[in-house]
Amino acid sequence: MGLEQFERRLERLVEGAFAKAFRGQLQPVELGRRLTREMDLHRTVGVRGVIAPNHFDIYLATPDFERFESFGDVLNRELVEAVREHATGERYLFLGPIEIVIHEDPDLSVSTFAIESAVAETEGVTKDWLVLPDGQRVGIGEEAVTIGRLPECGVVLEDANVSRRHAQLRREGSSVVLVDLGSTNGTKVNGVLIRERRLAHGDTITVGTTAMRFESA
Repeated sequence: MGLEQFERRLERLVEGAFAKAFRGQLQPVELGRRLTREMDLHRTVGVRGVIAPNHFDIYLATPDFERFESFGDVLNRELVEAVREHATGERYLFLGPIEIVIHEDPDLSVSTFAIESAVAETEGVTKDWLVLPDGQRVGIGEEAVTIGRLPECGVVLEDANVSRRHAQLRREGSSVVLVDLGSTNGTKVNGVLIRERRLAHGDTITVGTTAMRFESA
């Protein structure tokens, strides 16, 4: 499902301002397909589950690199999201943040490319995040993160259906627990009202009319 969503987004992109640049040339979606294949080929079984590569180096021929460079930031975000969605669908775990670096390789022929992948564990980095509707990611460390309308909240939402101090994310050992703070309209996880809930990777948190996603390495 993740790759299909990625393909649809890239198709809309290519149909727009960059359409001429891709006629008969290397398509961005080919990179997405190869990335997901790299994850499947190089996954390993760890103590907590199946671990997939999270660092990828993509090598492009000079003409392709120059064409992609004009919208490199957008492409990188889409590729990262494709990797994240594939991992969610396959229940893969990461030991660090997803990183994709695109390199120029003058020795490659046009429309050919190479990808190298690795499991990169980064010590001392946040491994749990709250992903907001606009894509912003809020790291969850040792300090509790409060969600609400007050300016002093860690996550401030301009949603009339959200209480001033609506809910809180708290760390308990290696887990993150979501606690409703007596909000007026309640807090939901995957559509179910909760008072307190230990979160799992991919859970959808809804406060008021705002839906957010919990992600964990």
